[in-house]
Amino acid sequence: MWIIGVIIVLVAIIIMLILFNMKIHKEINNYQNINQKINGLNVLQDFMTTAGDSISVDEKIKKINQILIQEYDIKYSTIVEFNGTEYVIKASNVEEKHWDNLRSLHNEEIFRDSITTATPKYITVDQEDQRLPYQKSEFGRAKAAMFFPLYIENVYIGYWIIESGIPHAFDDIDTTILEVVKDNILSVFRIVNYQNIVESLTREDYYSELKSGEYLFNEGRKVIDKYTNSTICMMKITNLEQINKDFNRETGNQVVIDMCDYIKDNLSSEYIFVRYMGPKFVIAFSGAEVDGVTRFILDMKSAVENLEVEMVEDENSKKNKKEKKVAKIKLNVVLTTYYKGTALEKILKKQEEYLDNAPDTENDINNI
Repeated sequence: MWIIGVIIVLVAIIIMLILFNMKIHKEINNYQNINQKINGLNVLQDFMTTAGDSISVDEKIKKINQILIQEYDIKYSTIVEFNGTEYVIKASNVEEKHWDNLRSLHNEEIFRDSITTATPKYITVDQEDQRLPYQKSEFGRAKAAMFFPLYIENVYIGYWIIESGIPHAFDDIDTTILEVVKDNILSVFRIVNYQNIVESLTREDYYSELKSGEYLFNEGRKVIDKYTNSTICMMKITNLEQINKDFNRETGNQVVIDMCDYIKDNLSSEYIFVRYMGPKFVIAFSGAEVDGVTRFILDMKSAVENLEVEMVEDENSKKNKKEKKVAKIKLNVVLTTYYKGTALEKILKKQEEYLDNAPDTENDINNI
């Protein structure tokens, strides 16, 4: 009888151990899942931080690719963008001699269905002496690859491919994590898309030879954000339209040229001067307080308004042979403090609205 009792006790102990092990296993899985989520959040935070950095779009995508390689221990990672006309490698840690092949993967039969159906594709070799179908001259570099087509709102924008030098390297990888990574890449592409547009829109004004207003939101912001706070000055030639009517448009253009030449000659190279829009111009005094630039603005405004711009003769003025007239500039100026990392576009919008709604006769310096 005692043997039966011992057996019962042993069975009970075994059952308890099994239940305990199951509980421990579940807790370990939960812990791993929490760790994965935390790691995913950390990577996402790194992505978002990079997206907000004051660097170019191309630099951001390269930095994001480097984060992927480091955080997920990926051997090779390449992000290729389709810009509507051609495929461009935006980031890759593969030797550049292989880039022609990597930017042509859309032509490979093995990836065409993946692009068409917007589904990932996993390929691998079984033996070391084999090569992946898309490889031409790079015999020994990659033995396994995962291909992810990239779509934003059903619009195809390129692909992301990760590679390993080990056969079957991605057999047991959690594809849901990679899908999250892919979604994060797309999120950053969405964020930087506006910046990309702004960078491509920046132009140089023909008459003033100044950068257009878009310059402030990319290259200009990099300079401004080196400082904790700066002063943004927007000024408007309030009588430019009247000069165009009373004289002619050529004289109005000369007014812009003469004013900008004077300001450029007297403005420090560390400050940014752009033609914002039409009769409005912006000077970003990087790292300067409002009180520190007010005296300069007062002197500059006085000097500009004392300029005498001779009427530029056109066919009408030559026919009428009127005596030469001179145009005088009238400026309305508004100053605002900009703090690093805040919405520069909102400050400029507020300044623009103020100047546009002010009476044409207002001719002052205002702090808002």
